[in-house]
Amino acid sequence: MPTNILMPALSPTMEKGNLAKWLKKEGDKIKSGDVIAEIETDKATMEYEAVDDGTLAKIVVPEGTQDVAVNSLIAVLANEGEDVKAAASASAKAPAPKKEEPKKPDAKQAAPAPETRATPAAQSQASPVQRGESVRPAGANRIFSSPLARRLAMESNIDLNRVQGSGPHGRVIARDIERAKSGKGLRTPSAAPAGAGLVALAMSDAQIRALYEEGSYELIPHDGMRRTIAQRLTGSVQTIPHFYETMDCDIGRLMAAREEINAAAPKNKDGKPAYKLSVNDFVIKALALALQRIPDANVSWTEAGLLKHKHSDIGVAVALPGGLITPIVRNAESKSLSTISNEMRDLAKRARDRKLKPHEYQGGTSSVSNLGMYGIKDFTAVINPPQSTILAVGTGEERAVVRNGKIEAATIMSVTLSCDHRAVDGALGAELIGAFKTLIENPVMMVV
Repeated sequence: MPTNILMPALSPTMEKGNLAKWLKKEGDKIKSGDVIAEIETDKATMEYEAVDDGTLAKIVVPEGTQDVAVNSLIAVLANEGEDVKAAASASAKAPAPKKEEPKKPDAKQAAPAPETRATPAAQSQASPVQRGESVRPAGANRIFSSPLARRLAMESNIDLNRVQGSGPHGRVIARDIERAKSGKGLRTPSAAPAGAGLVALAMSDAQIRALYEEGSYELIPHDGMRRTIAQRLTGSVQTIPHFYETMDCDIGRLMAAREEINAAAPKNKDGKPAYKLSVNDFVIKALALALQRIPDANVSWTEAGLLKHKHSDIGVAVALPGGLITPIVRNAESKSLSTISNEMRDLAKRARDRKLKPHEYQGGTSSVSNLGMYGIKDFTAVINPPQSTILAVGTGEERAVVRNGKIEAATIMSVTLSCDHRAVDGALGAELIGAFKTLIENPVMMVV
C-alpha cells in the first residue's frame, strides 16, 4: 500500500503551517533521508526529510499553500515495487487548501528579511516519527519502525529512541513495544542514539527500575515537601519562558562596610551583638530597592493582566533536609539592614524547624537563591511562581580586573537574574540587574 505523507507538527501547539516549497516533483525517486519539502511556521522555515524509500507518486498540496492543517495529507509515496500510477489514483482525494497568490511588494516598503532556518535544537522539539508521520526534521535521529509500532509507542507514551528493535536491520516492530511496556528491551541512556534525549518522553517507574540491577539501589519514598517541590518546579520550567542575564559585581566596598558595621554593633549585657550582617542581607536589601527603582519589573503574570506590586517582598531560599523553602521578608525596601538580618535569621530557624506559617512563605514579588557559601561561582535558578524574577548569587572571590589600564585584584561576585519573558523583557531585566549592581557596589546607598 502507498504511504501517506502528512503535514507535520513542528511544535506541540502548532495547528497549521505553510507548505513553502517542494524540493521533489512527482515521479522522483526518494530515499530515506532525502529533503523533500520546506515547511514554514510564523518563526522559521524547516527542511523535512523522507523516512521511507519509494517514488513520489502524487503531490496533494501544491507549494505556496497557506494554513495547511497538521496531519492533513500533503503527498503520497509509492513504496518500492508498487505501481506509481495506481498509488496516485488510489490515494485519498483530500481537498487542498486554497493557494494564496503572493502579494507584490510596495516599492516603498523595505525588502523582506532573509529566510531563516531552524536549528537542529529547535527542530528536535517535534517528533513526527512518533506521531506516525512519514517525514521528520532534518538532522533528527533515524528511527526505523513499522507504522503499527509507532502508533503503539505513541499510545503507550514510549520513546522510540530507547526501544531496541528486533526486526530486519534493527527495525522497531510491534512486539518490541509490547516488551518495552514491561521495561524490557530498552537501551540504557548511554546506548541510546545520540540526541535521543531531545525527544524523550517521560518514563514509567517500571522502565526506570529496569535500567538498574535489582538490589543495587534503595527506594526512598517521596515525602510531601519533595513532591510539592517537584510539581512546582516542573510546572515553572514547563509554563514559564525563562531567560537569564548575568553580571559581575565588585563587592569590595560592601565587605569593608559589613566589617565596620558589625564591629560597631551594640552588645547586650551578655556581650552578644544586636545584629551580625551577612552578605546575603545586603543582597536582599539591594534587590528590594532595585525593584522599587525599576517598578515595571516588580510584577506577576496573570492571564487577565500584570499585577504591579507596590512593595518588594523578597523570598530567600533556605535549604532543608530533603528540600528547600523560601520564607519571605515583607516590605524589604523599607527595612534596615539590621532588621532584615534579624528577621531572616528567625525565618531561617523556623523554616528548618518546619514551623513557618503559610503567609510567611507564600506569595512574594521576587526571590534570592544564594549558593556562595558552597563556593559556587555562578548558576541559574528556577523562578518561583507567581513571581517573575529570581536572583542567583554566587560566591565572592578575588579575581584579576583591569582598572585604568592596570591589573588589580578585586572581590567579585557573579549574579544571574532569571526572568519570566511573559512579564519581563530583556531590556527591562537588564535595567533591574543593573540597578542591583549599582546598589550592591555602593552599599552606602542602601543605608540613606
